Amino acid sequence: MDIEIISEEENPMLHRTDVRFEIVHEEATPSRLSVRDSLAAKLNKDSDEVVVHELDTKFGMRKTAGYAKVYESPEFARDVEQDHMLERNKITDADAEVEAEEA
Repeated sequence: MDIEIISEEENPMLHRTDVRFEIVHEEATPSRLSVRDSLAAKLNKDSDEVVVHELDTKFGMRKTAGYAKVYESPEFARDVEQDHMLERNKITDADAEVEAEEA
């Protein structure tokens, strides 16, 4: 899987960068989590700081266009993003994990 960054737009009010990218892949469309991990590695970020919003593959093509939000920290991502997007990207609330372990 080869990721190419198409555009990056800073959004300082929300402590993030909006990223549009294109992926060339050999097999089926890659999963959201594998794209998130690969994009995070390319941008030198932690995977919990990257929220993939869109993956659009045209039928029969080996190219996928995507849109992601890259936050300065996982806390900013949890504060701003909707719960269903956090679930899709497997970004969990660290406080909830600690409470679950203590119970």
